Amino acid sequence: MKYLLYAGFSALASLTFALSAAPQPAISAPKADKTLLTDIEYNGDKLVAVGKFGTVITSDDAKVWQQAAVPTQVLLTAVNFINPQQGWACGHDATIINTQDGGSQWQLQHVKESLDKPCLDILFTDQQHGFAVGAYGMFYVTNDGGANWRKRFLDSLLFAEDRDYLNDLKETDPQGYEAETASILPHFNRIVEAGDKLMLVGEMGLLAHSVDNGVTWHRDEEIYPGSFFAYAHNSQGDELVAGLRGNIFTRNEQTDWQHLSNDKTATVNSILETNNNGWLLLANSGVIFHYENGTLTQEQLPDGKAILDAVVFKKQLVMASENGIKVKGMTP
Repeated sequence: MKYLLYAGFSALASLTFALSAAPQPAISAPKADKTLLTDIEYNGDKLVAVGKFGTVITSDDAKVWQQAAVPTQVLLTAVNFINPQQGWACGHDATIINTQDGGSQWQLQHVKESLDKPCLDILFTDQQHGFAVGAYGMFYVTNDGGANWRKRFLDSLLFAEDRDYLNDLKETDPQGYEAETASILPHFNRIVEAGDKLMLVGEMGLLAHSVDNGVTWHRDEEIYPGSFFAYAHNSQGDELVAGLRGNIFTRNEQTDWQHLSNDKTATVNSILETNNNGWLLLANSGVIFHYENGTLTQEQLPDGKAILDAVVFKKQLVMASENGIKVKGMTP
């Protein structure tokens, strides 16, 4: 997920944790579209963005935004819709909320107030099967549309030495084993459906894939030791993965991962495929990278604020940013 949520908003995270001891409804704010927004999605009917203090806003024109009724004030970090009506969002305290009306009304499905860990991304592959991932290997699955969420520990993603250590600890110190499994895995920052597989990317260069809809996971060979926050692919088999300090890698069916030369060190938060088979990489400090036909270029937005995610909507780029919604025209 987004580096900004770790680095620049640690104080916000602490405050959110304090507020969430007993979940309270999000406070109605007259300028909800100007607050920190961490993710945005077009559900096929309207735009839905999520962010600070349980904020969820919706719009059908990217101009006028309505704040939704939300049962929590925690920082929401990701949103995902499976159709125009059904969607889920997640955030701090392993909070997961659900909507059945396109984003106007939300219900609480899961929360763990005592867990000082954020959920960082959420993905449903159909109306029943979903995944919520986050800090220190947080991994929840549901097979009933989110009515029940089951926690999993993905030991297949451990380094060999860590796996051996845990196996010994499980026999000799069960309590120590439980404590270690709560923090030994890296942060899972992004989970993406990529054709016939799922991809999981995260801290410490984590790249992992599943070819059986998340039942088993396999760690890929490391190509970079830093954190990844974004992954995307297209129907031609091209892939991009990106993260800290502008580190961007690409590969296709004929080549292995290649590191793209880049003199900008802005951390990439999200990747968006455009209609002309190019890519936009949304980054901190108001930077947008453009990748098309093997060439990487960049543009700088004047306010220099972090861009957390974006969608293309009616020939416009609608962005969720550090200080709210931003809209700019797309180059034909």
